[in-house]
Amino acid sequence: MSEENLTRMMESGENFEPTVWIESVVSILASFLADPRLRYSHGVQPNVVDGEICLVVATWLESSDRAAYDHVMEFAKSNQLRTKLDRRTGERAMQKPA
Repeated sequence: MSEENLTRMMESGENFEPTVWIESVVSILASFLADPRLRYSHGVQPNVVDGEICLVVATWLESSDRAAYDHVMEFAKSNQLRTKLDRRTGERAMQKPA
C-alpha cells in the first residue's frame, strides 16, 4: 500500500504559494464528529516527509472516494504541484478505515 505525496514544490522547482493550501485542502475533506473537533479524512492528511511539509493522499482513496481523490489530484495538477509516490508500507502507511 502506498500514497502520493503532494509537496509545496511546483514541477518548475518554485515554491507554491499560498503556503496554507495544505490546510485548505484537508479542511474541505474533514468532518466534525459528536465532539466539536475537526477530524481529518483517513485518506488525505498533512504530514512531514523527509523534512518537507506535504499532503499525503492514500492511493486506496481513488477506489473508495473517487470524487475526493480526483479533487485533490486535480488541484495538484492545475497548480503544477510536484507529486511523488510514497513507498511506506505496513504500519507506516495510511490505513484504510474498517
